[in-house]
Amino acid sequence: MSKLRSLLLLILCLPLLAVAEQLPTPPSLAARSWLLVDVASGQTLAAQAPDLRLEPASLTKLMTAYLTFAAIRQGTLKLEQTVPVSQKAWKTGGSKMFIQVGTQVKVDDLLKGMIVQSGNDACVALAEAIAGDEENFAQMMNREAQRLGMKDSNFRNASGLPDPQHFTTARDLALVAAALIRDFPEDYARYYSLKEFRYNSITQPNRNRLLHIDPSVDGLKTGHTEAAGYCLVSSAKRGPRRLLSVVLGAASDSTRTQESLKLLNYGFQFYDAVQLYARNEAVATLKVWKGQQSTVKVGFTSDLVLTVPKGFGPKVRSELVSPQTLIAPIAAGQALGTLKLSLDDKAFGEYPVLALEAVPAAGIIGRMVDTVRLWFN
Repeated sequence: MSKLRSLLLLILCLPLLAVAEQLPTPPSLAARSWLLVDVASGQTLAAQAPDLRLEPASLTKLMTAYLTFAAIRQGTLKLEQTVPVSQKAWKTGGSKMFIQVGTQVKVDDLLKGMIVQSGNDACVALAEAIAGDEENFAQMMNREAQRLGMKDSNFRNASGLPDPQHFTTARDLALVAAALIRDFPEDYARYYSLKEFRYNSITQPNRNRLLHIDPSVDGLKTGHTEAAGYCLVSSAKRGPRRLLSVVLGAASDSTRTQESLKLLNYGFQFYDAVQLYARNEAVATLKVWKGQQSTVKVGFTSDLVLTVPKGFGPKVRSELVSPQTLIAPIAAGQALGTLKLSLDDKAFGEYPVLALEAVPAAGIIGRMVDTVRLWFN
């Protein structure tokens, strides 16, 4: 992960502290850990012990799905491809989609079995198809977790079966869930809103009960073991806004459902999303010295969206801070300044501003002329 991406991730994970005293108190949930995130801005709207390391149970399957979608995009796996069911996959305990040893199962069916039915056997079959065995796949999971910025996670298997060294946090789960929605939107829409799946003459419902309660909810995943309690990562889209909630360690299935809905309703009720700048929109044009052109447009390579308390959008103020002297060459995507935001005259956040175009260095005469000009500037 680049330094710029790390900085942006740090900024976007900051809670809304600047106007906290003017906000309704976030709900208190009957769970060990929880987190509410606005997906577009990446901002945390409510949290309790979000960095507490806990057993993720079947929430592990979010990472397994992410790697499977990535393998399909890369062409190393195909939806219509059939995968042999090994003895290990067939014998895997816990929840199952009931694949049979020695048979061939389509990747498409294995994805549905993993996502809808929470089949541990499907996870092992996919892991073996992608990495050869589950141990190698777990190493892939950990490498991907590091790339996504999941600093407090360690995976030992593809399904989430209990292991003392298998853990994650609410914050890390929000990162992989948001990445799944962002990086594979078509796959997310295709699989995570399915309410049931029938395989091997057995129909099983999606354990995410919010899909049946709230039409704005379109994913993601439940998890449960005795140690983990009842867990749910859920996402809802109402109008243009998408929120993501993580609830870990609830006492029952109904509790995790009710508490997740409570968290989502809080975020939609009391916050707005404000788009400050569109992707590749010029925030400003800055002077460049010793370049083949004398100016450079700066902005953001993705939409800059800010989540603010309802009604506070017009009160957001911004200030662009940039070095006084910019010298070519400048690469596209290079950080050239900082956009400082304030709300009600209180610091609200800082975002790196990037070059939207490259500016090559001028020839020797152009550089000499600008050198002289700089002496008198």
